[in-house]
Amino acid sequence: MSAKNLIFLLLLAFVPISIVGEVLHWGETWIFILAAIAIVPLAAWMGTATEELAVVVGPTIGGLLNATFGNATELIIALIALRAGLIDVVKASITGSILGNLLLVMGLSMFLGGLRYKEQMFQSVMARLNASAMNLATVAILIPTAVVVTSKGIPENTVRQLSSAVAVVLIVVYGLTLLFSMKTHAYLCDVGEAEIETEEGERGERPNSWLWTGVLLACTLGVAYESELLVNSLESATESLGLTALFTGVILVPIIGNAAEHATAVTVAMKNKMDLSMAVAMGSSLQIALFVAPVLVLAGWIFGQPMDLNFNPFELVAVIVAVALANSVSSDGRSDWLEGALLLATYIVVGLSFFYHPV
Repeated sequence: MSAKNLIFLLLLAFVPISIVGEVLHWGETWIFILAAIAIVPLAAWMGTATEELAVVVGPTIGGLLNATFGNATELIIALIALRAGLIDVVKASITGSILGNLLLVMGLSMFLGGLRYKEQMFQSVMARLNASAMNLATVAILIPTAVVVTSKGIPENTVRQLSSAVAVVLIVVYGLTLLFSMKTHAYLCDVGEAEIETEEGERGERPNSWLWTGVLLACTLGVAYESELLVNSLESATESLGLTALFTGVILVPIIGNAAEHATAVTVAMKNKMDLSMAVAMGSSLQIALFVAPVLVLAGWIFGQPMDLNFNPFELVAVIVAVALANSVSSDGRSDWLEGALLLATYIVVGLSFFYHPV
């Protein structure tokens, strides 16, 4: 067992600890902290189970599994927060996840990988394709906010209808990206898949599908329960910690939901597998923008919550900056530690601005 998996296994102890804390009423702040830590290993083992099952069912269905469960933790947290009426936190978590993947994850991967290897290479073709899709997603998310800002007295229901229409378009585009990467142009992803298969082949045994299905189901239920604890204690805990809902949604929630995926991207980058690292970072951002955000908009109708794509303008400015910078450093198919440092510095500046941003 790798050191990373051993750490995640030990962190599972926080699941029963958080339950005990809830039963014994340890206080909202402690419940929030314990639930946040407990979600990290559950998300990690959910990802591991998905990867193991993908080996059993083959590349096509396996790709669909990864596409479905790739950001399951964030989606579960966001759905529970949406049902609780924390609309601002949900919207902030969407933009925060995009920022985190493009600046923090990609930055850490390039920086730490660049410290071990003078220069690292990855497929520029896929980087440019992902950049184009990310540009479309950014424009689509920007449109409803632009309509609100440039219109006077536009009804809230009209904004929701526009957001729902945009959400449907984004989901269709997401389906097209899956078709492109898994079927019509699957050869562009052969390098990343070969790296995964090589690592899997080193284990010398076929995964137990029943075991990993059970792990996936148990972890999904565990994430749902811990997310309930997290969301229920979020407002009181963040207030006692002196944090705003905007900062919590943009910075804290995405880091909690993405920690395991962040660790994977950085680990493979330090093994000089930047194709796989870039696929994790860029792919996760695209999944948030093209799938998770639209699903949350449509779920708003089901939950009776006014969820739309009308974001805080400052959030959109931050996303545009992140997308532009990420596209710039990834377009040439190479990376080094300085490019990673630039991305990390941008994330720190953005994080500070959200910390001091008045709500």
